Amino acid sequence: MDSGERGYNARMLTIDGSHGEGGGQILRTALGLSLVTGRAFRIERIRAARKKPGLMRQHLTAVQAAAQIGRAKITGAALGSPELTFWPGPVRAGDYRFAIGTAGSTTLVLQTILPALLTADGPSTLRLEGGTHNPHCPPYDFIEKTFVPVINRMGPRVSTSLERRGFYPAGGGKFSVTIEPARALQPIDLLERGAVQRRLARAIVSNLPRSIAERELGVVHERLGWKRDELAVEEMTDALGPGNVLMLEIESEHVTEVLTAFGERGVPAETVANRAVSAAEEYLAAGVPVDGHLADQLLLPLALASHGSFLTLAPSLHTRTNIDVIRKFLGVEFTSEQVGESGWHIRVGG
Repeated sequence: MDSGERGYNARMLTIDGSHGEGGGQILRTALGLSLVTGRAFRIERIRAARKKPGLMRQHLTAVQAAAQIGRAKITGAALGSPELTFWPGPVRAGDYRFAIGTAGSTTLVLQTILPALLTADGPSTLRLEGGTHNPHCPPYDFIEKTFVPVINRMGPRVSTSLERRGFYPAGGGKFSVTIEPARALQPIDLLERGAVQRRLARAIVSNLPRSIAERELGVVHERLGWKRDELAVEEMTDALGPGNVLMLEIESEHVTEVLTAFGERGVPAETVANRAVSAAEEYLAAGVPVDGHLADQLLLPLALASHGSFLTLAPSLHTRTNIDVIRKFLGVEFTSEQVGESGWHIRVGG
């Protein structure tokens, strides 16, 4: 029996899409691991507790992307669908373009299909179009400066290139990814942050007044004491709609973190900045190398490597839910132990 036949006929997993945090991450993790393991699954009650339950456009694009690279059979792939069944076939490396068609997050689509391509049988190129800078999602800059460098330490060679930012709700962003796979992912341990070597606050405004960015940077200067040459305003003119994001880049010896806050209609610039600054203060005070967002992203690749560990902040419900889904597919052990006042040591494998 070839790998495709194994995928189509393997004993199916049933997953409760409302479990734990109950968001789209359950679906994305299941899709990614289904591709890697060849294990079919059925997910029920997708995003049941959300204001708009079921599959949204970005989730549907993730399903379609996974089906394309994995030659999968699917049922239930429709907008608003509360259930989905996915039978994976063999993963195919190659050149792919995935357009969400809305401002849905392109980085979350990437998160879905990247694990399988990291150990595929050849190189791949991805072109993704939609939202690149979305609230509650990792922005492109986090993928480029935080996540990809860590993945590259595990064996593959991944690079990204941004063509245009796309903010919610207009979208229109574009970026590309090239992947040189490895035979297998190598375990890593991220237990030390090391000295902070560089700091940069970037306040980006698209089709909005420059003063918004300047007010945000004023908060960074006042609360964190960052110097004027560590503060930068970036004005965009090529985006399809308005948008604002404040990104605090903290480059340390062993990892770079990008902490973000997004502007919202009716929310003062100072409030937006205070959100990012508070996250940076918590991260810096804890002395850990990995913040909560990177912790979420590291769980799956470390599980595929069968071993690894990192120091992070207290695990969120999102993180704990992701661990539960990974266990269903891989059976790998996770342990977490508090270290000091604010740190947590998460171990994957033995």
